Amino acid sequence: MKVKNIALATVVSLGMVSTSLAADDKKVLLKVPTTFSTSLIGLGTPLPAFKKGLESISSTVKVKIYEPKKLIAPFEILDAVSSGKVNAGWSTAGYWKGKIPAAAIFSSVPFGPEAPEFFSWLYKGNGLKLYQKMYDDAKYNVHVLPCSISSPETAGWFKKEINSPEDLKGLKMRFFGLGGDVMSKLGVATSLLPGGEIFSALEKGVIDASEFSMPVVDKLLGFHKIAKFNYFPGWHQQATVFELLINNNTWNKMSNMQQNAIAMTCKANMTDSLAESEAVQGAAIRENIEKNGVQVKRWSPEMLTAFRGAWGEALVDLRKDETFDAVWKDLAAFRKDYKFWNELAFLPR
Repeated sequence: MKVKNIALATVVSLGMVSTSLAADDKKVLLKVPTTFSTSLIGLGTPLPAFKKGLESISSTVKVKIYEPKKLIAPFEILDAVSSGKVNAGWSTAGYWKGKIPAAAIFSSVPFGPEAPEFFSWLYKGNGLKLYQKMYDDAKYNVHVLPCSISSPETAGWFKKEINSPEDLKGLKMRFFGLGGDVMSKLGVATSLLPGGEIFSALEKGVIDASEFSMPVVDKLLGFHKIAKFNYFPGWHQQATVFELLINNNTWNKMSNMQQNAIAMTCKANMTDSLAESEAVQGAAIRENIEKNGVQVKRWSPEMLTAFRGAWGEALVDLRKDETFDAVWKDLAAFRKDYKFWNELAFLPR
């Protein structure tokens, strides 16, 4: 037989085996409640993109999406997936900080890492292994996959101009994740609200200021109608990772082919989501300035120094948690080596 015919026969045989294996797989329907509306670019849109991508390569795994509060309340998704109330969920680990302090590291970290470094630590460092271990050690019955990553956020929307750290004292502000610990050190009264409740809280004066997401998302939620001062850079979230949680019982019953289809779709989705969120922010900022009367501000060196100093203080407290400390040490060691590359390879900003 000619080599070409042997190769063709091999491909056909492998395809028949693959088709046969897929035919033997039991069909799985992932019911996925999400913390974020799927209309929010880079925040909610990656979930439908994941569904489309997965269903294009798998005939046996389907995804049904439930908008926030339609099936599970946004802040209850981890517990619901772990208990089996639902078999999957979409969120970001920073929302579980009150249950597992270390979870916030796998969402976003003040003063970095940025997206490329975050990717590297998760996939080529110990990040992914530590991410799963954290949930296992905390007795959550979930399998976790990073499935989306977004651009830097704005540093917040304020009703008044902030010129010094003193101007922050006494403010009531919605703040997420580890950045909230920093703001608390600077005298801010922080609270954590779901995205859908922030506008009303600003409007009613329940809070004086808020951070939430990227410019294109914040614009859609209308924060500019109430708070006209929008600050950059988003030192608290230079990148944000979003997670797909799958109940372990569901995950373990899947075939290797099904598991790999989900894992590979999530990895591809990380790239697509970052491209989507990076592409649209500039236009949103320009519209805020030109049409919405927003004053876009950059934090002064004094303010960034204050935030960085408060982050150092917050870390002392956070590292008292054993799991947080272990994850932090690993990330810090990775970043120490990465810094050589970062400082030599990239143009200064």
